[in-house]
Amino acid sequence: MNPFSSGTRLRDMIRAIRACKTAAEERAVVRKECAAIRAAISENDQDYRHRNLAKLMFIHMLGYPTHFGQMECLKLIASSGFPEKRIGYLGLMLLLDERQEWSGLGLQDLNHSNQYIIGLALCALGNICSAEMARDLAPEVERLLQNRDLNIKKKAALCSIRIVRKVPDLAENFMSLATALVKEKHHGVLIAGVQLCSDLCKASTESLEFLRKNCTEVLIRILRDVSNSPYAPEYDISGVTDPFLHIRVLKLLRLLGQGDADASESMNDILAQVATKTESNKNAGNAILYECVETIMGIEATSGLRVLAINILGRFLSNRDNNIRYVALNMLMKAIAVDSQAVQRHKTTILECVKDSDASIRKRALELVSLLISDANVKPLTKELVDYLEVSDQEFKGDLTEKICSIVERFSSDKLWYIDQMLKVLSEAGNYVKDDVWHALIVAISNAPDLQGYIVRSLYKAFQTSSEQVSLVRVALWCIGEYGEMLVNGAGMLQGEEPMTVTESDAVDVVESALQYHASDITSQAMSLVALLKLSSRYPSTSERVKDLIIQHKGCLELELQQRSIEFSHILQKHQTIKSSLVERMPVLDESVYNEKKGSPSTNSIPAAKASKPVATGASLNLPNGVMKPTTAPIGDLLDLSSDDVPAPKLATNDFLQDLLGIDLPAAQSSGAAASGGSDILLDLLSIGTSFQSDSLPSNNVSNSQLNSSVVSPLDNLSSITSTSASLDIGVSTIGPVGLMDQKSRSPPSTATAPAIDLLDDLSNNMSLPGIESRDFPTITAFESSILRILFSFTKQPGRPQVTQIKATFSNKSFNTCTDFIFQAAVPKFIQLHLDPASSSTIPPSGNGTITQTLSVTNSLHGQKALAMRIRMAYKVNNQDMLDQGQVNNFPSGL
Repeated sequence: MNPFSSGTRLRDMIRAIRACKTAAEERAVVRKECAAIRAAISENDQDYRHRNLAKLMFIHMLGYPTHFGQMECLKLIASSGFPEKRIGYLGLMLLLDERQEWSGLGLQDLNHSNQYIIGLALCALGNICSAEMARDLAPEVERLLQNRDLNIKKKAALCSIRIVRKVPDLAENFMSLATALVKEKHHGVLIAGVQLCSDLCKASTESLEFLRKNCTEVLIRILRDVSNSPYAPEYDISGVTDPFLHIRVLKLLRLLGQGDADASESMNDILAQVATKTESNKNAGNAILYECVETIMGIEATSGLRVLAINILGRFLSNRDNNIRYVALNMLMKAIAVDSQAVQRHKTTILECVKDSDASIRKRALELVSLLISDANVKPLTKELVDYLEVSDQEFKGDLTEKICSIVERFSSDKLWYIDQMLKVLSEAGNYVKDDVWHALIVAISNAPDLQGYIVRSLYKAFQTSSEQVSLVRVALWCIGEYGEMLVNGAGMLQGEEPMTVTESDAVDVVESALQYHASDITSQAMSLVALLKLSSRYPSTSERVKDLIIQHKGCLELELQQRSIEFSHILQKHQTIKSSLVERMPVLDESVYNEKKGSPSTNSIPAAKASKPVATGASLNLPNGVMKPTTAPIGDLLDLSSDDVPAPKLATNDFLQDLLGIDLPAAQSSGAAASGGSDILLDLLSIGTSFQSDSLPSNNVSNSQLNSSVVSPLDNLSSITSTSASLDIGVSTIGPVGLMDQKSRSPPSTATAPAIDLLDDLSNNMSLPGIESRDFPTITAFESSILRILFSFTKQPGRPQVTQIKATFSNKSFNTCTDFIFQAAVPKFIQLHLDPASSSTIPPSGNGTITQTLSVTNSLHGQKALAMRIRMAYKVNNQDMLDQGQVNNFPSGL
C-alpha cells in the first residue's frame, strides 16, 4: 500500500464519522482524511484514486470543502476501465458544475464501443452541460437518438432535453427525432420522448405546430392503449398500468390542445374515457384523474367535459386524504374562471371544508368561498360563514373575520343587511376586526338617518353580551354619543323591531362601564370621555354624574386622557352656554371621499347614502344632523381654530373660544394694505393682498381651473364641513362638528362679505399662487442598454414641492421577450421612496409594447440637495437570468 494514501475504506470512514459525539470530533476525522487524500493526490496515487474520490464525495455531501480533489474526477474519466469512469462521472456531476470544461472527454466517451460508458457520458452531459458544450455535442446526441440500443436511446432523449433547455435555437434539430421516439414501444424510451416533446413545445412555436400536427393522434393512441391494457407486472402500480406514462402524455396533450379547437376536439373522447374509467380508490388513480382534470381545463374542451372534470374535483373534496382535498381546492379556484356555474354546485361541500380541522384546507376553502360569492348567493353564504364564526377556533377567527368583512362590503346592496352583518361580526369577533372596517361602518351609519335609531338600540343590546369586543365597544360608544336621544325616546323604530325601554341613566351606565373596564385601551377610554361630554348635553339630568366621571381622570397617568378630562370639565363648569353647540352631531361623512382615502378600488364598497347633500342657496346653508348655520360667528371660528395651513384673523381679547381652548391665533398678514372692514379677508388668508401686481407673483402660469381648485370661497369653506373624510380617531381627537376632520385639510376661516366669484374674476391667467407647483419637467432616459430602455417622467402635486411622482416606462429593444421583470431602486437617507407594483412582469420584444411603474419620492432637503437614485433590474431572457444596474444622475433641477 502506498504510504501516502489513506488506509481506510469508505465504509470505515463513514462509521468513524457517525461515531463522533461532537462536531469537533467530526471535523478532526474529516481533516485527517482530507490530509491523507491531499497527500495521495500530490503523489499521483492511481491505485486508490477511485476510493479517495468516493470519500471526497461523501465529505462534500457533509458540507466540507473538496475543491482540491476536483481534477481527480477528470483523471478517472480519462482512464480506460468502466469502474473508474463510473466513479469519475459520479464525482463530476457532484463536485463540478457546467462552468468546468470537460467536453473533450465527453466527446470521446460518446463514441465509445461500450454502451454503458456511452450511457455514463450521456447522463453527465444531461445533468451539467453548459450552453457552449450543448452546441458542440448536439450532433453526437442526435446520432445517438437513432441508436438501436434502447438504453442509449432513452439516455440520449434525456440529454436532448437539457440541450433544448440550454439552447432553444437547436429545437428544430430534434423535432423529427422526437416524433420518432413517441412511436417506440418501450415505456422508458416513450416517457423520455414525451418529455422531450413537451420541452420542444415550450421552446418555440414552430416546434409546437409541428408536434401538434404529427404527434396528436399518436399520443391519443398511446393513452388509449395504456388505459385499456391488461395487467402488466413490470409497469403496474396499485393496479394502474404505468401512471407515470399516463401523466406525461396528459401533460403533453394539454400543451398541444391549448388554444387549438381542432386538436382539443380530437382528444375529447379519450379524456372522457380516462376520466370515467380510472379508479379513484388508489393514489396512482387519483394522480391520473387530477392530471386529466388539469388537461380538460387547459384545452378548448366541451362544456360537458368540463362539468365532468369539476365533478371529479367535487369527489376529491369528499376524500379522507387531506392532500387530495387540498389539490382539489386549488384546482377549483382555477376552474371558477372557466365554468363558475359548475363549481357552484359543490358550494355545500366547499363550505364544509371551511370547517375542516386542517388549517391549510380551511384557509384554501375560505378563499374559494369568497370567489364563489355573487349577488345571488351572497346572503345565504354569508349567513353560513357568520354562523361558523361563533364556533370557529381562535386562531382561525382572524382570517374568517377579514374575509366576511370583505364579502359584506363588496356585495352589500342593502344598507340594513350590511349593518346587521357587521354588527354580528363585531359581536362575535370584534377583537379581530381591523380599524378601517369599523371606521367604514361608522361612515355608513352616519349616512343612514332612517336606521340610526335601530342601530344605536342594536349596539346597546350587543354591548350587554359582548362588552369585551373592542371594535364593538368603540362603535357603540360613538353611536351612543351621537344618537343617545334616539336610544331613550325610541325614535326611528323599524317594522318588526321589538320595543325596549332604556333610561338616560342606563345609557350613561354603558359608557361608564366601557370607561372603567380594566382591559380598555386608550382609544376606547378617550371615546368614552367624548361620549360622556355629548350625553351631558343630550341628557341634562345626568350632567352632574357625567361631570364627576370626567373629573376622575384629571390625574390619569395617560396624558391624552388627562388632557381630555381637564378640557371637558372646563367646558362643563364654565361654558354651559356654548356646550350644546360644541357637542352637536357629527356632519354626514362623504363615503366616496372616505373610500378614496382608504385606497378602496371602488367607491361603491359601502351602500350609497340615503341622506341628501347640503346645497348652498344664497347666503344660507342646509346642513343636516343639527350642524349650526354659518351665521353664528363662534361656530364659524371654531371650525378653523386648528388650521395649520394659513394664518387666521386674531380674535378679540375677550373671545371665549380663545379662552376655552387656549390657542393664541396670529394676526392676519397682508402683502398690501392692512385688511379693513371693506376688504376681503380671503386676500389676507392667501397672502395675495388687495392689489395684484405682476412683479409680486411667481413667473409660473396658473390657469383659471387651477385657481378654482386652490382658492376656497366662504361658501365652499363652510360646505366642506359635510364632505370631510374620516380620520383614524373617529370622534376622539376633537369634539363637535369637526371631530372627523383632518387638521391639515381644514379650510381657512372667512367672515368676508364679498362674494368669492369676484375675487376669482379679478385674477388673470398669467398669475400663480405661492406654493403651487406648475412647472413642466422634461422626460429623461434613466437607463439604456442593448436590451432595456427606461424613461422617467415627472409630475408634482400642487402645494407639495418636496413630493415628486415619477412614472417609469420600460421598453425592450431586443428580439426576445423579457419575463419575470423586477425593478428595484435605492435612494439616500434624506429621500423617502415608495414603489407601486408594475403594470406587468413581461416586456414584449422589439419595442412592441411597454410596461410602467409609479415611484413616489419625498425629498426632505428640497431646494438644498438634488435627487439621486440607484436602480437595478432583474429579468429573464430565454430562461436565462439577467441583471442590469445603474445610477440616475440626470434628474431635472427643482426636484
